[in-house]
Amino acid sequence: MGTFSIWHWILLFGIAAILFGGGGKISSIMGDVAKGIKSFKKGMAEDDDKPVTAEAPKAIDREKV
Repeated sequence: MGTFSIWHWILLFGIAAILFGGGGKISSIMGDVAKGIKSFKKGMAEDDDKPVTAEAPKAIDREKV
């Protein structure tokens, strides 16, 4: 009852083969993810550098209304 069946072992070996012997597929995917994160951070940093030109709305004088 505490042992794995043959299907558990096949699934385990299959996942291990994909992760460790996938011909560099996982490392290339992780490289693409890292490039995407870097470009996202660069884009966010460029947005922070731009000055804000819009003025805050002026307060309404409630006595005149």
